[in-house]
Amino acid sequence: MPRYEKSLVWFRRDLRCDDHAALHYALKESRLVFCVFIFDKQILDPLLACGARADRRVEFIHASLQLLDDELKRRGGALIVHHANPVVVIPELAQELGIDAVFVNHDYEPQAITRDSAVEKNLKADGRSWHSYKDQVIFEKDEVLSLAGTPFSVFTPYKNAWLKKFQSAAGLFDLSCLAPHDTESGQGTLTLPATISPMPSLTAMGFETSNLSELKITPGMQGAQALLDDFLPRMNNYRAARDFPAIKGPSYLSVHLRFGTISIRALARHAMQAIASGQSDEGAMTWLSELVWRDFYFMILYQHPHVVQRAFKPEYDRIQWESGLAADVAFKAWCEGRTGFPLVDASMLQLNQTGYMHNRLRMVTASFLTKDLGIDWRRGEQYFALKLNDFDLAANNGGWQWAASSGCDAQPYFRIFNPVTQSEKFDAEGKFIRRYLPQLAKLDAKRIHAPWLLSETERIKAGVVFGENYPAPIVMHDLARLKTLDRYAVVKK
Repeated sequence: MPRYEKSLVWFRRDLRCDDHAALHYALKESRLVFCVFIFDKQILDPLLACGARADRRVEFIHASLQLLDDELKRRGGALIVHHANPVVVIPELAQELGIDAVFVNHDYEPQAITRDSAVEKNLKADGRSWHSYKDQVIFEKDEVLSLAGTPFSVFTPYKNAWLKKFQSAAGLFDLSCLAPHDTESGQGTLTLPATISPMPSLTAMGFETSNLSELKITPGMQGAQALLDDFLPRMNNYRAARDFPAIKGPSYLSVHLRFGTISIRALARHAMQAIASGQSDEGAMTWLSELVWRDFYFMILYQHPHVVQRAFKPEYDRIQWESGLAADVAFKAWCEGRTGFPLVDASMLQLNQTGYMHNRLRMVTASFLTKDLGIDWRRGEQYFALKLNDFDLAANNGGWQWAASSGCDAQPYFRIFNPVTQSEKFDAEGKFIRRYLPQLAKLDAKRIHAPWLLSETERIKAGVVFGENYPAPIVMHDLARLKTLDRYAVVKK
């Protein structure tokens, strides 16, 4: 006998049918299950206010929802889609459909927690139940704690404790907690309202198509599976290849993880199976470590929500960042890829043109903004939040605070990336730089990393003219490094 007659699954960051916790439990405990997604005006309106009409993320979500709707229809249901404030529309829809319970997956961002609390309160006022489940991480909240019973603030011991949870008596991986949530054999049935409005178009919501299709970013569960199928044969080489932006090293699954078109449990399971088989020890373990970092940053955000606005380490809020017109000009040059440092500029152009930035380059550009230009990490974090296809508050905040040395387990403040040596090491032949800065194409592999070291005659001969087709450096790294050491010294007093 089902516990509920009618339930509603509210999809958010989990745009798939398979291995979906909330959908699994709704079908297990209900006779009839409806499905809904809300284009949240509280999230989308600020994007429009910033002029981000051609937002790749909104288009990715929209296309993924169409594919999700197709799959739900194949299973007998459909996806109800509204463009509204969910705090208002979810209780209204529950009343309209006679819903007994709403099922969701946890969201750990402070704004989302506030939203969900308000929805739950409104539902319970009407006598309806609210059920929320872990789905977007492997371990959450207080599930991985130190021996003292406190949250970790350093990654390596966290990772060791995380991995220990999978250790069987024989010392092997026990993958039982990674078993997929079955969404096709529950006692409940997917259903749909008697009448259902068409999904709102991008135009109706104030948005327009972007260059998503030109970038060959395939949305939905199918797009995620295609990328996974492409990556698994390359996993063995992940550790060696992941730091070089000119070669195919990463999985490129981050945007799919962000919007839940693939299950994190499936990815962790693939990594652990590869490790256990001995076929991909180093590559799979390095990739698994990246998934653990993801859990770590979600835990940090949940346990320390102040990081959204302030430094994880409070003393670093005493840093006096550059401000005023000169800082604004430098920040604009960084945003637009006009710093005069080729690897930094190519990275920012990649971000602006595609919404993607290689992980190594995220570290390089963040270090350059905070430690070469002396600009507050929050400004860079906000710019990435606007531009990244895979923007995730927990990871983005964690990465920026790591680079600024203000976060948990952060880069020591005196370790400052040299953008030239990073370029020489990770883009030695200049292939990545040439892809986004074709005006530097005639420079050889030795000179392309620091064109200001050439004489004016040599630069002009190579077609590089400062002030016309490429800028001179806006800062000298060695001098900026000394200034940064002084700037950070205040936190040690």
